[in-house]
Amino acid sequence: MHARLAFRALAAVALSALTASAVQAQASAQQAPQVSVTGVVYTQYQYSDAPIAAKSTFDMTRAYVNVLGRFSNGITTRVTTDILPSAAGNQFIRLKFAYAAWTPARSSLTYKLGMINTPWVDFEETLWDYRMQGTIAVDRNPGGGSPLFTMTAADIGFGVDGRWNNDQVNAQFALVNGEGYSGGTGDFRKDFEARVSYRIQPTDDNSRVGGLRLSGYLGVGKATGGADRNRYLGMLSYRTTEYTVAGEYVSVKNAAVTGSIISAFAVYHLDPPSKIAFIARVDIVDPDNNAANDGNTRIIGGASYQLSPNVRMLADLDRVKPQGGGTAVNQFLIQAQFVF
Repeated sequence: MHARLAFRALAAVALSALTASAVQAQASAQQAPQVSVTGVVYTQYQYSDAPIAAKSTFDMTRAYVNVLGRFSNGITTRVTTDILPSAAGNQFIRLKFAYAAWTPARSSLTYKLGMINTPWVDFEETLWDYRMQGTIAVDRNPGGGSPLFTMTAADIGFGVDGRWNNDQVNAQFALVNGEGYSGGTGDFRKDFEARVSYRIQPTDDNSRVGGLRLSGYLGVGKATGGADRNRYLGMLSYRTTEYTVAGEYVSVKNAAVTGSIISAFAVYHLDPPSKIAFIARVDIVDPDNNAANDGNTRIIGGASYQLSPNVRMLADLDRVKPQGGGTAVNQFLIQAQFVF
């Protein structure tokens, strides 16, 4: 009798030890760092009717390699290299993102430090979903040769991302150098940038850009040397799994010059989940509202086909017409996006 009780006691102790070891091993596995590598490549064939020698070319327009880390206690990291063509015709590598982020448990906020994504460009590129065609209007039109006219996708500084009520409201705030990820640190001056997006009405797209949304952005700061660098943007967008439509107005002040951009775009997917989609976009750029015939109008139209989850093709026409009767430049493009 005593031997049987002793055996049962020893079995219970052994089972408890095994259970504790399994729980501890599971907890350790959950806390183990997770590192993944992803990437995207944009390549194209283009034919242009501009009076240039390179009328017909194959190009590798961009390649990104992302190293993503996920650690315990809500810590994540990201390092992204940007591979792009140089003026000499070869490719060079630069850093685009390099930051650590922290999301406290049960918090709606994520804090970022390093070379971070700025509040607007990534948001609109996600809504538009055709970065493969080229950059969005606010990142594409320097206006009068001034790089201050554009917004940049990344900069060095500190940022806070927030999302509430399943992305009914999402926002991002950042304090950055203001020169962009490829423009150096500049002087002691900093830019404050903020974006807030509110979903007025839900649709079958419940992502952070889905539904009927009203979104706004402001960027206020001083360029190196002290000139004004202020940007204000408002957008109304509507996105479902079938189509996207959006329109925005941007006002930009550089030093004493105020310019503007009006951009509208649409995407239509044939009977989702069809692999065929059509895109259209119009950008009206005016670098100086007080100067005549200094801007241009860009019209983009085309069709895409999703070959696989990793490969998408796009055929489109990109036409730029200067204001004041200048000669229009037309580009016919066959573009591809590879994701891994």
